[in-house]
Amino acid sequence: MNFRQHVIDDVEVSLTPLIDVVFLLLIFFMITTTFDRDEGIKIDLPTAQNATSNSQPNSLELLIDSQGRYYIDGLEVLNNKPETLFKAMSQALDRRGNNPPLVISADAHANYQAVVTAMDIAGRLGLTNFSMAITQSKRKK
Repeated sequence: MNFRQHVIDDVEVSLTPLIDVVFLLLIFFMITTTFDRDEGIKIDLPTAQNATSNSQPNSLELLIDSQGRYYIDGLEVLNNKPETLFKAMSQALDRRGNNPPLVISADAHANYQAVVTAMDIAGRLGLTNFSMAITQSKRKK
């Protein structure tokens, strides 16, 4: 009797086609993906040669002094809390009408957080048309 032994070859899985397919899928998704471009608020910074005030009619003026106090149209806001500034700005906007231009004037030594808070509140109120000005505080000699 002649018995034949069946030799089973070792099965190998070739990863090359799998890597090629994954690479092609990666390229496909990278090309077809759309990225959201959030529309930022346009800020017009004054230049050194244009130091004159460009106040527009019916504009809302927000002044931030060196201690971080807020003034809306020359009237001091009760305190420095963001909620208070939000209420004061919304009341001033109700008197002005629909989306007036906002001018933020910050002292050169004002706290950066106070300016960012004012910009954040302006964005939450829907103000998209605003410009920034910097005034230097008077130093005593």
